[in-house]
Amino acid sequence: MSDREILDPQAVLDGVPTGLWIDGRATPAADGATFEVYDAATEESLVSVADAGVVDARAALDSAVAASADWAATAPRERGEILRRTFELLTDRADDIAMLMTLELGRALPDSRAETTYGLEFLRWFAEEAVRVGGRFSPAPAGNGRILVSHQPVGPCLAITPWNFPLAMGTRKIGPALAAGNVILVKPARETPLTMLALAEAFAEAGLPPGVLSVLPTTSSGDVSSALITDDRIRKISFTGSTPVGRSLLGQAADRVLRTSMELGGNAPFLVFDDADIDAAVEGAFAAKMRNGGEACTAANRFLVQSGVAEEFTEKLVAKMADVHMGPGYSDGVTLGPLVNADQRDKVAEAVEQAVADGARVRLGGERPEGRGFFYPATVLDNVDPYAPVTREEIFGPVAVISTFDDESAGIEAANSTEYGLASYFYSRDLERCMRVAERLDSGMVGVNRGVISDAAAPFGGIKQSGIGREGGSEGIDEYLSVKYVALT
Repeated sequence: MSDREILDPQAVLDGVPTGLWIDGRATPAADGATFEVYDAATEESLVSVADAGVVDARAALDSAVAASADWAATAPRERGEILRRTFELLTDRADDIAMLMTLELGRALPDSRAETTYGLEFLRWFAEEAVRVGGRFSPAPAGNGRILVSHQPVGPCLAITPWNFPLAMGTRKIGPALAAGNVILVKPARETPLTMLALAEAFAEAGLPPGVLSVLPTTSSGDVSSALITDDRIRKISFTGSTPVGRSLLGQAADRVLRTSMELGGNAPFLVFDDADIDAAVEGAFAAKMRNGGEACTAANRFLVQSGVAEEFTEKLVAKMADVHMGPGYSDGVTLGPLVNADQRDKVAEAVEQAVADGARVRLGGERPEGRGFFYPATVLDNVDPYAPVTREEIFGPVAVISTFDDESAGIEAANSTEYGLASYFYSRDLERCMRVAERLDSGMVGVNRGVISDAAAPFGGIKQSGIGREGGSEGIDEYLSVKYVALT
């Protein structure tokens, strides 16, 4: 039975709220404004969604502040149980959630199913972390009193999420915020608001009190975000997106000395050493590059392959990527859907064209197809200088760029030659080299002999221009807690 026979896309769309989510219910924008959400495969409208303005943002914050004290006082066990019930509700609806993400994002249904599993795991993880927020009690070293340290909710939070992982980027922020006892307002990307609205509705069904979670789809991102950031009642911002936007938000946050978590751009290197298992490296490379059609901040952006194994690796990667089936993400058998919009498709096409003009060789793909939809084929380029312009910025598409290096030091130097430091990957069968290289790579996360590293139980985040703070793991809830010290006689 095909995916399209299993699920009716229109029925999935019909079941999703399309209003702003304020005070525990879907509501129209104050001025009645709406905007369209498009199918990236057909370029046709899927549905109209309420378009939040500044008035709506302030109404949502009013509701959040009104709910804040009671939610902070709610027993950690009860907060955890609400997260757990939401996890269970959405697990039962996993196929619908996956189809919904494919409809609004465009990507292939298998990738959406993988995100559903990954994204929901943050709800289960932080349901368990809610009851593990601790503190300490100890005698003062001078013997003149006691030291009591506790952790409290940081206060009302603003989360700004990107389009490329509509579920996981929400649950990774909402989960720890709610577990810690905070209220939170979420501004999803305009391209993909539907998944976040479905998530908010599920939280309400699971018993989350009105006002604790708000969702504000909008085409006026700057105005809505600024109205909230400049309001004295907001105490934290969590943002996932581009480094330039992150810098701007950090500047606004600095004026009010707000707590911030910033997961920003990446430029992940993927190194293959001459002692690597090449077949395993190709499998890992494919996963690291083609997950989400390449539209991932952790996607391998630069393949750095030691000269002695470069041709073998390239030939096998070309063969692997040639098996990709491109088409509408919800069609049976498709493994590569369209990119999210025309701008993203054009950016990828221009990056490939510039690389070829600079001397790169096309081993697979490399030409934008005719017709409707924001499609770009699986593409492999080699003969690329490791310091060429195409290696400097995220491609954010299904394009593998292969360069070579001669020795370990040269490979590490090329890998680290970027202002970004989110994720790195490498393959080697030498244990000493694995430890040595992992320590020398300048990134917040390193995959050793594996191409997918994200895990709800692990701290996700980068260094340098790739961000501040961590999401996931036991570290993730700390971002939403303030430390209080009480001196006792």
